[in-house]
Amino acid sequence: MAALDITPVPVNGGIGLEDSAVAASASGDTAPVGPGRFLYVMNGDAAPHTATVATPGSVAGLPLPEVAVVVPAGESAVVPLTPVFRGVGGRASITYDAVTSVNVAVFELER
Repeated sequence: MAALDITPVPVNGGIGLEDSAVAASASGDTAPVGPGRFLYVMNGDAAPHTATVATPGSVAGLPLPEVAVVVPAGESAVVPLTPVFRGVGGRASITYDAVTSVNVAVFELER
């Protein structure tokens, strides 16, 4: 799995999300979690793709479901990286159904 770095986003904007995106890793990616952080998924393929973020925790002994986001062809999606996704090393684990023309980035809103 590739470790995605955080790109800060100033509160006044001025950043192109797609400019900071990198190719999604076929073996998956990891990303830091926390307030104001989010995963950006851009699908440049002609087919829809799914990004899945693992939720390693449980509530009252019941496992939390993974979050699967379907990104239509030519579209993008944003997934908040809240602490519920915190896994090994404090990072979220992200997998993809395919990575053809899929680019991703992690952003954090500056305070």
